[in-house]
Amino acid sequence: MEVADLVLGALSPMVPLVLAGVGEIVAERSGVVNIGIEGIMLLSALTSGVAAYFTGDVWLGLLIGTLTGLALGLLHGVLGVYLRGDQIVLGVGVNLFAYGISVVALVALWGTYGNSPQLPTVPKLEVLGYPISPLLIASVLISILAWYFLFRTDYGLKLRACGEDPRAAEAMGVNVNRTRLVATLIGAALAGLAGAHLSLDWVGQFTKEITAGRGFIALANVVFSKWNPLYALLGGFIFGFFDSLAIYLSISSMNPSAAYLFKVVPYLATLIVVALFMRRARMPPALGKPYIKE
Repeated sequence: MEVADLVLGALSPMVPLVLAGVGEIVAERSGVVNIGIEGIMLLSALTSGVAAYFTGDVWLGLLIGTLTGLALGLLHGVLGVYLRGDQIVLGVGVNLFAYGISVVALVALWGTYGNSPQLPTVPKLEVLGYPISPLLIASVLISILAWYFLFRTDYGLKLRACGEDPRAAEAMGVNVNRTRLVATLIGAALAGLAGAHLSLDWVGQFTKEITAGRGFIALANVVFSKWNPLYALLGGFIFGFFDSLAIYLSISSMNPSAAYLFKVVPYLATLIVVALFMRRARMPPALGKPYIKE
C-alpha cells in the first residue's frame, strides 16, 4: 500500500518536470538553450496565482501563467536568437529577477514574506476512484504530441536541423532564426504552464520558493531523456517519485533533523542521474550557438 501511495504521490511532482522538460527539449532541439526555466516557472506561478486570487477564476490563472512564460520566451528569443546575446547569461538574469520580484510581490500584495493566502485550485477528475489532475493528463498528451511533432513531421525535421546544422537547414529553405524563436516560445509557454500548475494545482498557494529548484531538475530531465519527449515522461515520473519519497520519509521520521535531511533526496538523485547520463548524452551540436547568416 505504501508503494502505491508513493506512486500516486509522484504524479503531482512529475507534471511540472514533464511540462518544462518537454518544452526545453523542443527549444534545445532547435539550438536554443534556456536555463531560465526556474525563473519562468517562478514568475508564472506568481502571475497565475495573482490572477486566480483576484478574479476567482483558476482557468484564467492558468492562461495568465502560460502567457507569462510566452512573454519571457519572446524576450529570450529576441535577445538570444536575433540579437545573439549570451543565452546562458540571459537565463541567469531571468532566474535572479524572478527570485527578487517574487518577494517584492508577496509583500506588496499580501503583506507577507512567506506565502500567499489559499488560491483557487484546478478541479480534479475521478479516475478509478483516485483524484487526478487534468494537467497530468495534459502533460502526458503533450509529451506524445511533442515526440510525434519532432520525429514524424516535416516541420519537426526542419526544427531539429536548426539544432544539428543550421547552415544545412538554411540551404533547405528553413528560416533558422524564426524557427528557433518559435521553438523558444513553445518551450517557455510550457514552462509557464508548469509554474501555474505549482501554485494553482499542486500547492494551492504561492510561496517565494515554490519552484525549489524544479526548473533545474527539468533541465536534468532533458539530459536524462536524451532530448526525447517520451523519455522525458519517464524521467519526470522518476524524479517525481524521489520527490514523493522525500516527503514520505520526512513525514514518517520521528527526528526533525532527519526530516530536513530527507528533503535532499530529489536533488541528490538529480546529481546522480546527470552524472550517469551526461557522458552518454549527445546534445544538438549547434546548441547555444547563435546563427549568423552569411
